[in-house]
Amino acid sequence: MQTLSLILQVAIVAALITAGFYVTKKRLDSYFSSRPHLKFRYQLIQIGGILLAILFIILFMPFDQTLRGQLLSLYGLIISVTIALSSTTLVGNIMAGLMLKAIGSCRPGNYITVGDYFGRISEMDLLHTEIQTEERDLTTLPNLYLVTHPVRVMRQSGTLLSVDVSLGYDVSRHRVEKLLVQAALDTGLESPYVQIRQLGDFSVSYQVSGLLKEVNNLIDKRRDLRARTMDALHQAGVEIVSPNFINTRAFDKDQTFIPDDMIEPDEVVIAASPDSLVFDKAEKAESVSNLREKLVGLESQIRNLDGVLAKPPNEKAQIAATTEKAQLQQRAERLRALIARKEAKISSD
Repeated sequence: MQTLSLILQVAIVAALITAGFYVTKKRLDSYFSSRPHLKFRYQLIQIGGILLAILFIILFMPFDQTLRGQLLSLYGLIISVTIALSSTTLVGNIMAGLMLKAIGSCRPGNYITVGDYFGRISEMDLLHTEIQTEERDLTTLPNLYLVTHPVRVMRQSGTLLSVDVSLGYDVSRHRVEKLLVQAALDTGLESPYVQIRQLGDFSVSYQVSGLLKEVNNLIDKRRDLRARTMDALHQAGVEIVSPNFINTRAFDKDQTFIPDDMIEPDEVVIAASPDSLVFDKAEKAESVSNLREKLVGLESQIRNLDGVLAKPPNEKAQIAATTEKAQLQQRAERLRALIARKEAKISSD
């Protein structure tokens, strides 16, 4: 009889915990299904729910006090050891993900350089960060890798675009600097300047830099800067070769090395910007991230109006707040629908 009672208690506790877990999961799935941008939070809640379920089993199962104390000690020890070894385990990536979220130094759509990898962030998750490289491929990096390596994030307000070129000592630096600055201006860069990077044995190394404000056109502008630099020098009769060039192949002293079929830049047929092709998923992720920020702002305004409606100062203010709230709710619903469509589009790509 005692054994049957024990089995019944175990069955009841197990059924209650299972039912509670199932109901909670269903409600969470329903809540987060329309909020894909909160996947990070959903994963944390799932992990916390599993740990809590294990704790409830230990606390409410019909164990004697000695065994329950031993199980609780073992449970605490396992969690402590897991956290202690987190630098090389799955938990390490989770903690690194929390750290990246807390710092907030990067977000979807940002250009980042970490280790040997360069690209735009297309997805940030609890365990990994996905970047889209210049080859349009998707590279998944564990969050722990980002935390343990320096991460360089390109500022959305603009970045410096540069190109290096080596020229002979027989060309005046004043002339070179003027040509390079003009090439940068023709590219559309702001505040261009030229540095002399190195005085070599056979050549001078110049670097022209300028501020690119539209960072989403990085690849296109980088190609354009290199092309205009080469065209500016060639059209001015400046050879992009150093004097030790003759040590490899002998040429007549009057021969120059400038293409004969020079074409004016305006005549060159330029294809559409490659950035939208290369970083398509990252651009979509950035667009969704911006929409989420707008949605958060609208929800904050709605909450403020709820406070006004809870204690309206007068009837006129109540009517105005009610009308404004209805308008904001409509805009929020349209934004949620738009975000959901964009999320589905990203998932299908």
